[in-house]
Amino acid sequence: MQTKTQQSRPGQSEPAAEASPLGTRERIVRTASRLMQRQGYDGTGIKQISTEAGATLGSMYHFFPGGKQELAVAAIRHGDAEFIDILGAVLAAEPDPGAAIRALTRSLAEGLRASDWADGCPVTATALGTAAGLPDIQAAAAEAFAHWREAVRAKLIEAGLTETDARELAHTVISTLEGAELAAQVTRSEEPLLLAGAHLTRLIDTYPRGADAG
Repeated sequence: MQTKTQQSRPGQSEPAAEASPLGTRERIVRTASRLMQRQGYDGTGIKQISTEAGATLGSMYHFFPGGKQELAVAAIRHGDAEFIDILGAVLAAEPDPGAAIRALTRSLAEGLRASDWADGCPVTATALGTAAGLPDIQAAAAEAFAHWREAVRAKLIEAGLTETDARELAHTVISTLEGAELAAQVTRSEEPLLLAGAHLTRLIDTYPRGADAG
């Protein structure tokens, strides 16, 4: 799913290089995440990342001696962490898990529209088409999805669902949101996400909770 607002648009450069090595590495990772989110792994080159991050190729390979594949793993983990922050904040703000998921889909739809339908899920965009040949990228993406499912599962457990129901429903929620976000991008419409939110809310509300769940 989308991460926090991307500060640069295609064709724009990242800010000038910062003094600290940590700042340079972070800028490289953020730039790679943004570019791969929009262009995919195969469509994004090391030279483009270097240019837009304001970093030398020497710096790129200093921080990522494994080249683009290692950088893609770092970019996926960056997107994972950012979306976990967003997901956690939405889930914490709404006591009811169904209402929280519906609020999340509205937020995702608004973000997609604001980006002119360019900023979908950085994890999926980076991993799509590379999983078979690049197992490190596949593993990083699988780990990200597992983190997101766990956040939803914990919210459902907190709401009183059984462990089995919460785990299985968390899979359904994350898979549905991923598909709806992709459909929204392709059709340039908020409708797939908004409908997904409405129906996921209804589905969540059908599950017994608390004493009834036993």
